[in-house]
Order: sequence, then structure tokens, then C-alpha cells
Amino acid sequence: MRKPLIIANWKMNKTISETEQYAQEFLRLIDDTEQLDLVICPPFTGLEKLKAVCKEQVNLGAQNMFWEVSGAYTGEISADMLLSCGCSYVILGHSERRQLFNENNYIINSKLRIAIEKNLIPVLCVGETLQQRENKLAYDVIREQLREGLAGLEPPGRWAVAYEPVWAIGTGVNAHPDDAQTMAMFIRSELGMLNKALYDYTRILYGGSVTENNAADFFAQADIDGALVGGASLNAATFVNIIRKYNY
Repeated sequence: MRKPLIIANWKMNKTISETEQYAQEFLRLIDDTEQLDLVICPPFTGLEKLKAVCKEQVNLGAQNMFWEVSGAYTGEISADMLLSCGCSYVILGHSERRQLFNENNYIINSKLRIAIEKNLIPVLCVGETLQQRENKLAYDVIREQLREGLAGLEPPGRWAVAYEPVWAIGTGVNAHPDDAQTMAMFIRSELGMLNKALYDYTRILYGGSVTENNAADFFAQADIDGALVGGASLNAATFVNIIRKYNY
């Protein structure tokens, strides 16, 4: 059985002091979460503080990383640096990285490769733009992102794919739960064709304007194993309410 996974992606938000305040409030509110994997991904500057406050009660994740172990790569962060901060997860291929920083499937594949080599649990983001969806290219886009992103790789058993339709990220317009389930089922089928074992153990998340009002509808879908939560995760109480929507 796939263990549920819920991830908070803070993006470029919260200073170190704000991170500490959030973590303290979050710990006061959160219930026992042993039956699911809970991850918070702050900016790089907040990793150490979040780890110090939450200790083992929350898994620590990074929002990105570089594909080389070390070297003259000004401004980049390596897998070893993330591990030294206590990270166990890393988000790769987020649509904002693809669109704003021109990360293609080859770059994402390189990042996935080093994450797997270093025993970081990768969360591969895939998703189509509104134009691609309207042109009926959504499935082709997702298939290409999966096949090129995973070329030559065998992800670990606890990894995840996050389906994030680009048109739903930060817009307040979420995919209909039935549409999200249809795409999650397609993703699982495509993974099964790449590697039969991936069909069974890959955790598929939905991301894109997830809120405490719609989370339960996504969690109820057969092929959706959790969520990648953006803006709604910036408030500790709201994020806890989303977590509580998972009927585990």
C-alpha cells in the first residue's frame, strides 16, 4: 500500500524568523501523522531553522537543487548541502522552474539522477499549460515529461510524481477532481509501461490551488496519494486543516 504524502511548498516566502514562528504554531496544531509522510519545503535559508524546531516530527524538503556534486556553479545548491541540512526530499521540475528558468527534461533528468544517487527522495513535477490542454496536447506533454525526465533512471520506492496543471498553479482555479484522477491514472499507466514496479509504488500527488475546501475531494480519488500544496501551506492552521482532510 502506498503511504500518503502531503508536501508544503513555500516557494520564495518567509524569513528565518517567520519560519520559526510558523514551525512553532504548526507543532502546536498538528496531530499524530505516523500514517502519512509529511514534508515542508521552505526556501534554502529556512531549512536549518525548520529542522531545529520540528526535529523528527516533519520531513524536510528542498524546492530545487543542482545536478553536480560541487564546483564553480555560483548560486547553486548541491545534494550534499541539502543532506547536511537534514533534507530527505527534493522537488524537481516544478513548472515555475521549467517556465521561468528554462529547465528542460534533460536538465530535470540530470537532477533526478543525482538525487537518486544521493538517496534524496525526488518529487517530479509534471503538468500542461492551458494552451496545451486546449489544443488537446496534455497527455502528450505529460508522457514526454515522464519519459525524458526518467530516461535511464530507476526511482526509489518512496518517490512521487506531482501532477500540477500549470493553469491551476497560483490562479485559484483548480482542476476538477475527476479530471485530476483521470490524469493521475494516465500517469500511473505510463509509469507502468516504463517499469512495471513503478505502477504499484509511485505516489501520485495533485498540486494546483489546493485548499482546505477542495483537498478532501482530491484525496478521495483512487490514484491520488496526496498533495503538493503551495499558497495554502503558508498559513500553519490552514495547512494543518488540509492534512486533516486526508482520511487515513
